[in-house]
Amino acid sequence: MLIAWQYLDKKAAAVEALKDYSSMQYIIEHSDEDIYEVETRMTSPHSAKITGVPGKHNPKSGEERLVACLDEIDVLKERYRRALEYMEWFKPAWEALSEEEQFILTEFFVNDVSKTEAVANIDEKLFLERAQVYRRKDKALNHLALLLYGK
Repeated sequence: MLIAWQYLDKKAAAVEALKDYSSMQYIIEHSDEDIYEVETRMTSPHSAKITGVPGKHNPKSGEERLVACLDEIDVLKERYRRALEYMEWFKPAWEALSEEEQFILTEFFVNDVSKTEAVANIDEKLFLERAQVYRRKDKALNHLALLLYGK
């Protein structure tokens, strides 16, 4: 075991992983569309913008547009690869949590609500006091951190 693992704040890292979940899901669901859009832009003819201001003609503008689009496609594909890698790592840990733990962590870290609203939503569904909600949140977060990073 690497010594660095002992100094990693696993709870904070688990929170950051939770916050990235919806972004990674979005990337996986929309990458094909994004790549298709760039490919369409790359192969469509480009007309000059009429601004009324004389400009100089760039004989390599088409070439530069193709290269820029190819670079953008490479970035999109790398982003998609990383999102798949993230899901392969994160999903098994997430699915190992109970529905209650998933609900609590989603309310606190995934949904775009304040902590007060998260506590109210959890209280409404699970009939818990505020202190119990925070204890269960900490317990669920510790469980997720353990599943993601080990001891």
